[in-house]
Amino acid sequence: MFNEIEKIEIAVRRAVMQIPTEMTGNPFWLTSPEYFLDNAKFNDTMHTISGEYNKSKEEFVIHFKNTYSNPYPPSWILGELLTIGNINAIYRNIKQNRIRKRIAKKFGLPINVFESWMTIIAVTRNACGHHARIWNKRNAMQPAIPSNPAGKWILLPTDPMRTYFDLCIIKYFLNIISPANDMLCKMQSLFSEFPEVDLRALGFPLGDWQNEPLWSVE
Repeated sequence: MFNEIEKIEIAVRRAVMQIPTEMTGNPFWLTSPEYFLDNAKFNDTMHTISGEYNKSKEEFVIHFKNTYSNPYPPSWILGELLTIGNINAIYRNIKQNRIRKRIAKKFGLPINVFESWMTIIAVTRNACGHHARIWNKRNAMQPAIPSNPAGKWILLPTDPMRTYFDLCIIKYFLNIISPANDMLCKMQSLFSEFPEVDLRALGFPLGDWQNEPLWSVE
């Protein structure tokens, strides 16, 4: 899950940094308070940005500091220093609804579902990164259920509070980002190698889940 989420993280970070730049015409929008709803949340974000920027040893950051006099670089540079949780918080605080809508639409989702699913992605990533248990575990929050997603989705009755639903969210994003992804093959290989794993405890539904529209994308 961690490996697949990394791909989503890259794609979402790029969209959240690039689309507002294009729509506002301001490459420094990320550090400009007028583009955000909540000043307190903006200040929290700036605190994080300042900390990461000041301590960064990345070559692209050092080059910018040595070449330009701006206090901060453009958003596409700063975005590289932020976590998926930071990106999610920035997205939620963008003032213009049309910008948030354009970003969500890039992934075939309405704003509310995109926000909800990105929170699930961030929480799952943190759990994986800290080697926390995800098997036989219920989510702490209820993810949004899409009514009409642009991409293919699941039809079988499924508990949205279980790991299987998280896997479905990851697969949905991957199908948009990389239609030829091999996530299903990797899962099948793992289940074959560890047959003792109870898929029901992971929340897999009754029925042939592998033939669901989401999983059978060619």
